[in-house]
Amino acid sequence: MKMNRWFALVFVAVMVFASGAFAQGPPPYGAPISLDVAKKITGAAIAEAKKNNWGMVVVVTDGGGSLIFLERLDGTHNASVDVAIMKARSSAAYRNSTKVFADLLAQGGLGNRFLVLPGAMPVGGGLPIVIDGKLVGAIGVSGGTMAQDEQVAAAGMNALK
Repeated sequence: MKMNRWFALVFVAVMVFASGAFAQGPPPYGAPISLDVAKKITGAAIAEAKKNNWGMVVVVTDGGGSLIFLERLDGTHNASVDVAIMKARSSAAYRNSTKVFADLLAQGGLGNRFLVLPGAMPVGGGLPIVIDGKLVGAIGVSGGTMAQDEQVAAAGMNALK
């Protein structure tokens, strides 16, 4: 039984990385994101959420998934705090957008096999933060629809441009 689980885990990991999600390979890890940069990203994301009257939680983690900064708008679901953290941690751990997992899940079949990967979050709203070609952290957003969470996360990332 354990051998089958191990095989499944390895198979899924290979499938995810070979799926085209990492066509150019994942970015290498860099030095952790600074608090100032985390606040800049979060501020831009929160501004987008406020502009649209969406209750959101925005978190930024370092490349290892440890929390650097969190902001929660009034009235946002309590559960959104944990979901946003999980999205950022998933994005940091797998060095990719959490939407990749959502897209794989939507495909069904072999796409469902990633569900055995620890911490893989199959909901959009988690994005890796890559600076100078290196992963330094991740943003996680929760509180709206998947499209809204993605839009707010993208707005946060645009603050780096």
